[in-house]
Amino acid sequence: MQNLLLLHGALGSEATLFPLKEQLQPYFHTYTLGFSGHGGKAIPAAPFGMDMFAQDILNLLDEQQLESTYLFGYSMGGYAALCFARQHPDRVKGIFTLATKFDWSPETAAKETRLLNPAKIQEKVPQFAQTLASRHAPQNWKEVMQKTAEMMHHLGAQPPLSAETLAEVTVPVQVGVGDRDNMVSVEETTWAYRQLPQARLLVLPNTPHPLEKVATEKLSQEIRQFCS
Repeated sequence: MQNLLLLHGALGSEATLFPLKEQLQPYFHTYTLGFSGHGGKAIPAAPFGMDMFAQDILNLLDEQQLESTYLFGYSMGGYAALCFARQHPDRVKGIFTLATKFDWSPETAAKETRLLNPAKIQEKVPQFAQTLASRHAPQNWKEVMQKTAEMMHHLGAQPPLSAETLAEVTVPVQVGVGDRDNMVSVEETTWAYRQLPQARLLVLPNTPHPLEKVATEKLSQEIRQFCS
């Protein structure tokens, strides 16, 4: 069986990928990864960023003695997967991204980070605040959110994935987005697909952004087809 590593999104944890992992385990040697500072891992003093998350991927592959693997990245996880493939193409067999934001500028970063206000979240959506508190315990979810916002501002100022750098990702890539995603547009996803040398485009019908609202069985089938 092929190796497959699942990567979570911003403010997520590897536990958010367990339902998908369960679907895929009969077909792959399936692994999940919690990025630094997420899911209860110690929050590093250094800023969150793609170099840090790419190093997390490399560390896991080395720890598990995986020479190469397929990568599935949800949202931010897809961005990290592509950045990792630029640095270590020999360790990647292919990448499947879903709901990954490619349109980063100071304006889009400002728009995205307006939603990352811990005080407002606690006041207006306390259930989500409790979910984040449980997900990142014993660490402080508010600090995870603050460092995520800082990372987004950095992505807006200096996005590491441009037309030029995406063209350097030579492994096969399937770029996926839901047609009802209110955070990632079909247009920006199509733009990324057109920059990648070996890419396919997938638009999932009736699919919003949150991973828990994606049809897991359908997503599993698409991943299996891509990796075959």
